[in-house]
Amino acid sequence: MKAAYTKPFVLIAVILIVDQLIKTWVRTHIALDYGEIRILGEHGKLQYTLNNGMAFGWEIGGEGGKLILTIFRILAVGAIGCGLVYLIKHKYHRGLIICVTLIFAGALGNIIDSTFYGLIYQHRKLFEGQVVDMFHFPLFSGTWPSWFPGLGGKGFTFFDPIFNLADASISVGVIAILLFQKRYFKREHPEPAAPNSEMVEE
Repeated sequence: MKAAYTKPFVLIAVILIVDQLIKTWVRTHIALDYGEIRILGEHGKLQYTLNNGMAFGWEIGGEGGKLILTIFRILAVGAIGCGLVYLIKHKYHRGLIICVTLIFAGALGNIIDSTFYGLIYQHRKLFEGQVVDMFHFPLFSGTWPSWFPGLGGKGFTFFDPIFNLADASISVGVIAILLFQKRYFKREHPEPAAPNSEMVEE
């Protein structure tokens, strides 16, 4: 294996292993939907929940929606994996490669759950599994101003969704690409400039 591929693949392996270890520990030590372990008082908890859908608890309804989402995830991970190999091969910015690696690893981590969790732990069919989530950080609560369209007067909590390490990996990768896209979308070793076509032949 070429040295350029080693670090991204090691990072992928570390994220996958740590993500599955955390999920296994939570599944065996915390009661589903009711138990919690406080790590920052009311503002940081470990809770065991099962997510039928996308990152941070968002869902597509019904068994058909679940199957569609899982198939989409698999196709997306395949495309991201091909993109990652392309970026490494063509020597794009290391930061961009790391970000895509984080996105790939996070998506693959959740695919493992949604593909095999139901088969192994819930006596369901392949692709009918649920993603294990556990991190909950409700940092503060408040009420939307009365003038805010559609939500005026209603309460809110930031940050309320429950997520896992794979979700966090995807989010960090996407946000970093958005923040540093001008820097990232430049190759570290650009192709040599073409000879001057206007050069006068001797």
